Amino acid sequence: MSRALRCVIAEDEAESRANLVSYLSSVPGVELAGVAASGPEALVVVESERPDLLLLDIRMPELDGLEVLRRLVHRPEVVFTTAYEAYAVAAFELGVVDYLVKPFGRDRLAAAIERVRTRGLRVREDASTVERALDASARPLTRLFVRKGTRIVPIAVGEIVRVQASGEYSEIHTARESHLVNIPLKELLARLDPASFEQIHRSHIVNLDAVDHLRPADDRRLLVTLRDGTSLLASRAASERMRQRVR
Repeated sequence: MSRALRCVIAEDEAESRANLVSYLSSVPGVELAGVAASGPEALVVVESERPDLLLLDIRMPELDGLEVLRRLVHRPEVVFTTAYEAYAVAAFELGVVDYLVKPFGRDRLAAAIERVRTRGLRVREDASTVERALDASARPLTRLFVRKGTRIVPIAVGEIVRVQASGEYSEIHTARESHLVNIPLKELLARLDPASFEQIHRSHIVNLDAVDHLRPADDRRLLVTLRDGTSLLASRAASERMRQRVR
């Protein structure tokens, strides 16, 4: 009989942590090797237990999931867990085995575990899951995944016309429709290509390919008009950056 799959859970929310522990207990052939409630704790548990699999929340206090991966010496397989569907970008485009968007149930977790088994437990001399994840995270996003009813569907980043802040959410506007995603504007901006996207105001990001024209609004600020007819007033700093782009 093959040995048990040793798993560590890194999750800061107590209820989600308890759910994961419960779900794992019902999956045959899985051994819970440890539980962490923060990024620093995850580092300690993973390095001491050297698990086969890490169930890793992307957003945790002190160190987020990617920073945990950057600091790990031991390289387990990784399944991301997140309440932020915008992070589910083709498994965060990170080459991880799977991602789980909260809330998920026992069956969804069991399917992710099965994917880990299918890949097989082996020592790899080539790029590990963690290394592929870190390499990909340094590149701009090419797609987002958003909720559409009961489904999660992809949106090519090139289709985005503009993004507007809505509290801790962001409104993604394409030429055809809009989507509300559970990710702050600042965090989304960090993953967009700066050659194509400009934050023109604290609440607005625009795709430069969707800009129809610029015109002065006053001595310092520009009015940015998009091809869909939307006009947005750029901040003074953003207006200067836009002017630099066209010089």
